[in-house]
Amino acid sequence: MTEASLIGLLEATVSFGALLYLAALGEMITEKAGILNLGVEGMMAIGAVTGFVVALQTGNPWVALVAAIAAGALIGLLHGLFTVVLGAEQVVSGLSLTILGIGLAAYIGTGSVGQPAGAELVPVDWGPLSDIPWAGPVLFQQSPLVYMAVLAGLAAWFVLGRTRLGLAVRAAGESAPTADAAGHSVAGLRLGAVATGGALAGAFGAWRPGRVALGALLFGLTLALKTRLQTFGVGFSPILLSMLPYLLTVGVLVAISIRSRNRPSPAPAALGIAYRREER
Repeated sequence: MTEASLIGLLEATVSFGALLYLAALGEMITEKAGILNLGVEGMMAIGAVTGFVVALQTGNPWVALVAAIAAGALIGLLHGLFTVVLGAEQVVSGLSLTILGIGLAAYIGTGSVGQPAGAELVPVDWGPLSDIPWAGPVLFQQSPLVYMAVLAGLAAWFVLGRTRLGLAVRAAGESAPTADAAGHSVAGLRLGAVATGGALAGAFGAWRPGRVALGALLFGLTLALKTRLQTFGVGFSPILLSMLPYLLTVGVLVAISIRSRNRPSPAPAALGIAYRREER
């Protein structure tokens, strides 16, 4: 393995990890408010195809990004309609959303198959920082989405842990009746969280922004290895490489279960439980 190939692996890990982090962060926010969303893959598919199609039509990557975020938020609100407003079973709604999103994305993108990207986000130029050995290409020659993911994580940490809005969101996820009694709109908080989760899209990391980041980087590494391991001269079955992310998922879940065996669960107490306000 050469130095250039190792740097390329680390660069890809950060790039993949940032995209996964945005998705995971969105799901963490959704779950903090007490809503379980298993439709993340569908939202990501809709966002991706929307961004691609809009980029083809406009040639502007930022317009495409905004359109992708809006599409993900709308699909997230569809999940909110069923689970928050109508009180539907959250697991069933989420899985249905995945199937709907993937199918709808395939339909929308039919006419764009085989076409080159209409526009791409240019890597940020950090000047002299980009020339630092190793750190330059890995950290300072990335797409704007990587730095947006960092800012989004910091914003989520601050809002959820240091603001009244964050306290209200966490209250909706821990004890919806208590949040209601305090004068907060549980439905409004949960719909807002679901829309935010749809805009960011994903799930991993034990409900803490820092752990979400570590989890996203781990998954990013497995994806980077999947696309590069054979180029390093390592004889490894492509089928086994495709299994790496899922094996990692099982391993992390087992580790979290063992670690939490004698501790209170970090999951929001009202996660997955529908709430209907009683008339007074």
